[in-house]
Amino acid sequence: MIVVLVAALALVALGASGAVLAQSDDRPRWGHSGMAGGIGGGIGGGMGGAMGGVRTTDEAAWLREMIAHHQEAVAAAGELSRSDEPAMRAFGRRIVADQSAQIRLMEGWLERWYAGEPAESTYEPMMRDLTDLTGEELDQAFLEDMIGHHMAAVMMSQQLLMRGFDEHDEVADLARTIRTDQMREIRWMRARLGTGGWPGCPVGIR
Repeated sequence: MIVVLVAALALVALGASGAVLAQSDDRPRWGHSGMAGGIGGGIGGGMGGAMGGVRTTDEAAWLREMIAHHQEAVAAAGELSRSDEPAMRAFGRRIVADQSAQIRLMEGWLERWYAGEPAESTYEPMMRDLTDLTGEELDQAFLEDMIGHHMAAVMMSQQLLMRGFDEHDEVADLARTIRTDQMREIRWMRARLGTGGWPGCPVGIR
């Protein structure tokens, strides 16, 4: 399963911007921290749930699904306020702040451009419940699940852009931002799992 995950991320990276790809030469290896079991346990269906359900058919659908996807990430990242590690607490604050702002943008666009269309989302949760976890167990579970969660967002954004489903420049810009930022954060999370250390935060984390 780890091989499949690495291959999936590599395929996404091939379609990403040159600036993102330029940073990938020093990417760390996957850690020995139960990556496959973590993601499988978190989404209840292994890779089929994480990647098989990634489908982008049009701009409005992408907005609806990405809002739900972000909402799950914000809720999970909020649990990191209980982490013992300053780097993880900072990472959680970054996700909450950035993705909450992006949710507000996307909700505004849906209301402005697609108010007459059905608003329901078919999104299925990908992450396990973190509320009863503490310490290192909390940090590891979050990282294991959020790597797959970020990979799904990258793939959704890549599909939107590569298939030409974006109808507004604002949406295309946001998709590129999500793709770039979350690929950078995937590398950081993989490094933390691979080394077991906490030397700092991804670039720009507050």
